[in-house]
This record gives sequence, C-alpha cells and structure tokens, in this order.
Amino acid sequence: MWRNERHLYKRKCEKTGKEIIAIYSPESPWKVYASDIWWEDEWNPLEYGKDIDLSGSVFKQINNICLKVPHLALIASPDTHDNNSDYVNFAGWNKNSYLIFDSDFNEDTLYSNVLKHSKDCMDCSYLHSSQLCYECVDCFNCYELRFSQDCTNCHSSAFLRSCIGCKSCFFCSNLANKEYCFHNEQLSKQDFEARMKKIDLESHNKVRKLQEEFHQYTQKFPRKYCSILQCENCTGDYITNAKNCFRCFNIADGEDLYYCDSLYNAKTCVDVSSFGENIQRIYNCATIGHNSFNILFCYSCVMSTSDLLYCIGCRQSKHCFGCVCLKQAEYCIFNKQYTKEEYENLVPQLIEHMQNNGEWGEFFPASMSPFAYNETVANEYFPLSKSEVLQKGWKWRDENDDLPQVERVIPASKLPEKITDIPDDILNWAVKCEVTDRPFRVVVQELDLYRRMNLPVPHLHPDERHRMRILQRNPRKLWSRQCAKCNKDIWTSYAPDGSATVYCEECYLSSVY
Repeated sequence: MWRNERHLYKRKCEKTGKEIIAIYSPESPWKVYASDIWWEDEWNPLEYGKDIDLSGSVFKQINNICLKVPHLALIASPDTHDNNSDYVNFAGWNKNSYLIFDSDFNEDTLYSNVLKHSKDCMDCSYLHSSQLCYECVDCFNCYELRFSQDCTNCHSSAFLRSCIGCKSCFFCSNLANKEYCFHNEQLSKQDFEARMKKIDLESHNKVRKLQEEFHQYTQKFPRKYCSILQCENCTGDYITNAKNCFRCFNIADGEDLYYCDSLYNAKTCVDVSSFGENIQRIYNCATIGHNSFNILFCYSCVMSTSDLLYCIGCRQSKHCFGCVCLKQAEYCIFNKQYTKEEYENLVPQLIEHMQNNGEWGEFFPASMSPFAYNETVANEYFPLSKSEVLQKGWKWRDENDDLPQVERVIPASKLPEKITDIPDDILNWAVKCEVTDRPFRVVVQELDLYRRMNLPVPHLHPDERHRMRILQRNPRKLWSRQCAKCNKDIWTSYAPDGSATVYCEECYLSSVY
C-alpha cells in the first residue's frame, strides 16, 4: 500500500514550477521535486525539522514532516534523463527504455516490469539476461523468445511453457534440451520448418487464438509444486539460490528470510518487501536496498543507510529516527540534528512512548500513504473493489485518462491485422483498448520493434497487458496438499481447487528428464 510502481502523472516541480513526471498524482498532498533538483545541495531537509512531542502520536509527527518536505518525483538512478529513459520508476541504469518498472541495467526495452540485464524486449515480466523477447514471463537467459513462460536458456522459439535449453521449438511444454519440437513432437529440421511455414504469427487474431489454445494445451502437463531452484530449506515460490527462507516469494541470493518478497541479495530479514542488493538485518520494511543494514519500520531508504527507525525516503544516512528525505545525515530525529549523546538518550524515550501508545512495532498506517490502494502493487496481488477499499477506510483513485493530442482515435478492432499493413501514421493516433476502452499510443521505438520482430500491434492498453501477465503467475499464497503422483506432502502455490496437476520436485524432474 506504499509502493506505487506503475502509475505516473504530470505535475509541477515545487521548486521550479516546471512540468515533470511523478509517481504522485496532482492531488497528492506530498510535495515533489524533479529528481535533479532533489539531489542538489541548494535545499536542506533539516529545514523541515520538528521538536519532539512525547505527548502525541509519533506517526502524526512523522506525517506532518512528510507533508512539508519535498519528495523525489521518481525513484530512479541519476542517469535516467541522460540515457533517454524518463518514463521509468524504481529503475536504475537503463538506456533508451520506456515505461519499465522495478527494472535495472536494460537497453531498448518497453512496457515491462522486473526486467534485469536485458535488451530489445517488450511486454515482459520477470525477465533476466535476455534479448529480443516479447510477452514472456519468468524467463532467464533467452533469445528471440515469444509468448512463453517459465523458460531458461531457450531461443528462436514461441509458445513455450516450463522449458529448459530448448531452441527452434513451438507450442511445447515441460521439455529440456530439445530442438525442432512442435506440439511436444520431435521433428526433423525440414519437417519443423515446413510446419512453421503454416503458422502465422503476424496476424493479431491468429496470435490471440494461439494464445487461447496454448493455455488449454499446457493444462494437461504436470506442474512443479513451486519454482524453487538451487535452494536449501526454503518454502514459497520463485526462489533461486537461497537458504533458510520461509514463506518467501521472488527471492534470489537470499539467506535467513522470513515472510519476504521481491528481495535480491538479502540476508536476515523479516517482513520485508522489495528490493535488496546487499541488505542485512531488516525488519518490517518496504523498498530497502543498496548496502543497507539494521533498518526497522522504514520505507524507501536506500544507498548505504543503516541503523534507521521509522524513516521515509532517506539516502546515505544512519542513526536516524522518524526522519523524511534526509541525505547524508546522522543522529537526527524528526529531521532535526542532535549530538550522538542526545540521540542515544532520546530514542529510548521515544520507543517507550510508542510502546505505551501502541505504535511501537507497527508499520506506518495506511492513512499516511500518499497513494490510493489501486495505485499500489498491493492491488495487483490482492485486488479489492472500490467499495471494499473504501469500507476499510483506505483511499481509492478513479482513473481519468486524458485523451492525447492526436490526429485520430481508432478502436483497436479497426487496426490492420498485420504489422506490414500498419502505416507510420499510427504514431499520430490514439488506440482504444478492446477491454477497458482506455486510449494508448504507439511510440516510434515500439513500432520499430514490432516490425523487426514481425509482430502485430497489440489491441490492449499497456496496463491491461501487464495485468494479464501478472495473472499468469501463481498467487503469493501457499497451500498444503499432496503430490499427484507419489502422494508426498508438499507446500505449493497451486490452489487445491485448481485444475493443475501438481508434482513434487522428484516426480516432476523424472517426468521431464
């Protein structure tokens, strides 16, 4: 409820008055600076400091600072603008990238999330070290792969599910180290190429039909109970190279983690969501990373931070309590400077006060979040209706898309079927999504990639395409059930009332290899 990854807005920089792109809507009460302005030394977060009030709520005191101190418009590396990647968030060191989120070290990528070290990819989620991939989910080290999921080391293929080391394959599932397979049937190179000539991946309607057929086709194959690789004593899903992780999701290179998600290179953490990169001893936090240690009850504190309590948006700071948007600070409380001795005397008093009023040990309340529930990642994995959100007393924001200044608006159903028939003029059009009616644009870089890969222009808004990719992944939940083959007890992310046939690891591997 605190992490808005994908919703970007136009609003004014509080310092310069210039229009900028921000994750905070124009009606958000939080003040915003453009990223380059925020990092300048011309303003000092300590100017917004407040005296300690041991008679009032600590959360209210922190919230008052949040409403006055300027916040970063986007969470991105400082080189974002220089590398032609202005429309990204929670992203770093990307080049020529557009609308990618929670993604780092990519080049020429668009409309994706959790993309790492990849190039020339579009409409992908959880993709790592790959190139020329389209509509892929949870794939690693792949090349020229399309419409695929849970694949590793695959290339020159389309419509693959749970495949490893496959090339020149089509419409296959649960294969390892295969070549020239069509519908899981082994063919000669000549026969495979002859069949592929009959497949039209350039037509939008035919691709959509193939997607529907492939979904049904893969249902007959057994699924591994969870995606856990090279791990020891771990439960959860999508965990790689980890040890002693309990009920964790989307973890890589982790150790001694409990109830965590989306962490990379993290150790000894409990109840932490995003993102890691060398963090240790973190408790009940969100968005902590880049060499950070001993952080409790904080949000968005990164870049060599340590020994922080109840801080928000701090960078390169340590030994601080209840501070907001500090840079290279130490021994501060409520954005006010103290000596080391004063700090060490006052913090225990604050903790005791919070223990007495019931605030100690709790994360910041939802009422303090600058985002509506449906703006945050929470709504992707735990969706609620507007009425359900409002009933809980949380915020909801109604979408209101401004129609872009274009020559014409065209329903997606009226688009030419094939990319070869799409004119350059589409760059001056707005296309109406077939599902949501939301308008969207096609940008130059995007059109070039469709033509390069011979792909039809999509008929859905980028947000709808993202939603459908996320639905392909299992929920962040675990159920106790038995292996469908050997009856071994397993913890799995496949619900018992679902249609999937679920195997334990041993039975699954024996069925594939």
